[in-house]
Amino acid sequence: MNEIDPRQRLVSVQLDEKTFVRRKPEVEHERATAIYDLLDDNYFRPLDGGVGPYSLCLSLADNRLVFDILGTDGHVVKDVVLGIIPFRAIVRDYFLICESYYASIRRSLPSQIEAIDMARRGLHNEGARLLKERLSDKVEVDMGTARRLFTLVCVLHIRG
Repeated sequence: MNEIDPRQRLVSVQLDEKTFVRRKPEVEHERATAIYDLLDDNYFRPLDGGVGPYSLCLSLADNRLVFDILGTDGHVVKDVVLGIIPFRAIVRDYFLICESYYASIRRSLPSQIEAIDMARRGLHNEGARLLKERLSDKVEVDMGTARRLFTLVCVLHIRG
């Protein structure tokens, strides 16, 4: 495996505090895990975006997903804005399957939990692929990074 340039990575990730609300413990766990895993292992290279490593602030504003990408000096390297509409159906379906998954953990057989979890992972992968595709002409990411970023996109959609 080739060694990834340590400058092509995220070293800090924040969710915009205006969209941050108190969430269920399961959601907070998903958010914290996604950020921890993202910082532990990621590939993130803004195209025409200077030299990293980078800090990222994710937010939702006016039906847009905003990636504020900063250099280590705190200056904006690149702002990436994506329309949120292409993500709505996947996020909605992902929330529904997650609710079923968390409910099934409490009352279902292991085989039922596994089936729901497979569906949940499939939707998560679909969302990550869409995010990776939508970012492709702005920021290069690997699939693992896209998966963790998609988790954070979902967290931003929760309004309470």
